[in-house]
Amino acid sequence: MNDQDPTQATEVRPGKWLDENCKDGDCSETQTRMERIYEYVDGALSRDDLEEVKAHLHACPECAKDYDLECIIRTVVRRSCAERAPETLKVTILERISQIRIEAGHQQDDAAR
Repeated sequence: MNDQDPTQATEVRPGKWLDENCKDGDCSETQTRMERIYEYVDGALSRDDLEEVKAHLHACPECAKDYDLECIIRTVVRRSCAERAPETLKVTILERISQIRIEAGHQQDDAAR
């Protein structure tokens, strides 16, 4: 699991997430599991729920794998969003927009006659 301090795992205890569909490494409810992982990664859980999910991630290899994958995906998306378009691409797009506006203006002039 990709967590800062894996030695700080708390005891796994039953709760909202660890219901009959997600025990002993048999997490068959994928949608519920992923929703809780998203909430965990987003920091959108109460302190008790955060501890519960953290403990479960340490105890369940399947959920830990999904958590790691989600962290990787978010890192790649964050990095991709920070990239800037090359200046030449910006110039080309602006030139094309200007050309389309000029052509549209001529078409409007022709339609008015």
